[in-house]
Amino acid sequence: MSKNERIEPTLNTAPLNQPGAQPGHYQPPRQEPAPAPDAPQLEPTPEPAPAPAAAPTGNDALAKAQAEIAELKDRLLRTAAESENLRKRMEREKEDALKYGAAKFSKDILTVADNLRRAIENVPKAEAEASESVRNLVVGIEATERELLTVFERHGITRIDPKGQRFDPNQHQAMFEVQDPTQPSGVVVQVIAAGYMQHGRLLRAAMVGVSKGGPTPDIQPGQSINTQA
Repeated sequence: MSKNERIEPTLNTAPLNQPGAQPGHYQPPRQEPAPAPDAPQLEPTPEPAPAPAAAPTGNDALAKAQAEIAELKDRLLRTAAESENLRKRMEREKEDALKYGAAKFSKDILTVADNLRRAIENVPKAEAEASESVRNLVVGIEATERELLTVFERHGITRIDPKGQRFDPNQHQAMFEVQDPTQPSGVVVQVIAAGYMQHGRLLRAAMVGVSKGGPTPDIQPGQSINTQA
């Protein structure tokens, strides 16, 4: 190299902040990759519109009308049945009111029949036979009792005289027991007060004394048995 030749210094033109840059060496600037073109946006496919409902045919209309008629007929039958049941119930309540409306009065008047029967039973038989006045008194009381029982029957009231019958808890009220092994057990041997029924319904139970100690009779409640055997 001659003395007149000049040596030009080599400059590193790479940016100092570029990674990997070394002093004294030129590095070209890094090329950033170009952004990819946007992908085409796909529009959503519209859903197909629902098909219009088919117009009802003549058979469909007929079936619908028949179903409505059947439903209305069922309602009509139910209403008629309820009305009939209501009518029967009202008639039954009316009939019961006519039959048993005076049940309390009937129970109260039973004491009159009880007193007449006690008066007849308490007259000594010997005195009635010896005295004409006493005998006439007894005859008058018996006639009054018969007339009262006739009035009772006119209003559906019947007398229960269960002496000699097997004890029936549905119609009899046991007041005491009579210990007697010679008599069948469970049989009414004494009636303190007669019982009464009104139109098949118990108005008052008969108050009775029942035997105890003997064999049990083979009879149904309410059936009679010979207690003198």
